[in-house]
Amino acid sequence: MTVLLTGAAGRIGTVLRGGLPERGWALRCLDVVPVTDIRPGEEHVVADVTDLAAMTDAAEGASAVVHMAGIATESTWRAISHANIEGTYVALEAARRAGVQRVVLASSNHATGFTPRPSAGLLTEADAPPRPDTYYGVAKATLEALGSLYADRYGLDVVCLRIGSAFAEPTTTRQLSIWLSPADTVSLVDAALRAPSPGFAVVWGVSANTRNWWDLTAARALGYEPADDAEVYAEALIEVHGRPDLADPVHGRVGGEYTLPEFDAERIEGSASRREEP
Repeated sequence: MTVLLTGAAGRIGTVLRGGLPERGWALRCLDVVPVTDIRPGEEHVVADVTDLAAMTDAAEGASAVVHMAGIATESTWRAISHANIEGTYVALEAARRAGVQRVVLASSNHATGFTPRPSAGLLTEADAPPRPDTYYGVAKATLEALGSLYADRYGLDVVCLRIGSAFAEPTTTRQLSIWLSPADTVSLVDAALRAPSPGFAVVWGVSANTRNWWDLTAARALGYEPADDAEVYAEALIEVHGRPDLADPVHGRVGGEYTLPEFDAERIEGSASRREEP
């Protein structure tokens, strides 16, 4: 079965290109830049994810769309609204026009970033409605809303993955709680592709971390079985950074550092302007 993978040249896209074929998925890889390390059996399309005609053509004959394209951190409203919000609309609309039933969307914890850490127990998706921490978070909350619309109005199966820190290994003590390993990234997307008739679903995307505070019940209901645990990195990280202070917003809010003043719009816009200066 062929999956259209957007953002195929990015960090998570590269991980999925390495793992999904081993799970039986044939990949049609789409990105705005060429993929440099082409692998046997891959199809490749160079196109902008906001180009509806190109996306619809790319989706023809696919059994699912896995949408990972977009700006992967905070940026200006103009950049985020174009790449991340328009790009998600186009991915869903292209799937609908091409007759693709299943779409997996890369959401983020930043869709609900100002949600506080629970005083006891684990945080479910139902306990964390949209509460974005940045323009990036707004785009992810909008992504979930668009997914809900296309599931309810057009009958698509849409799974939104609220991905935590998807890196090769955790690099901060916060990531001991929210890390998603490369192998578990593949397992999570594979489960989202295989789950029978999920309708519309929003699930946390983290590994089986000892320090998790996001509840994985909904993800496991899709068939996700995480295998990795960030705790193997804990001793080394705590030695460098000290023990986490759970009263610190970085550890006490879903969005962590994205909720701090460093991510105020004026600072982001100012940084972008300086980068554009000759």
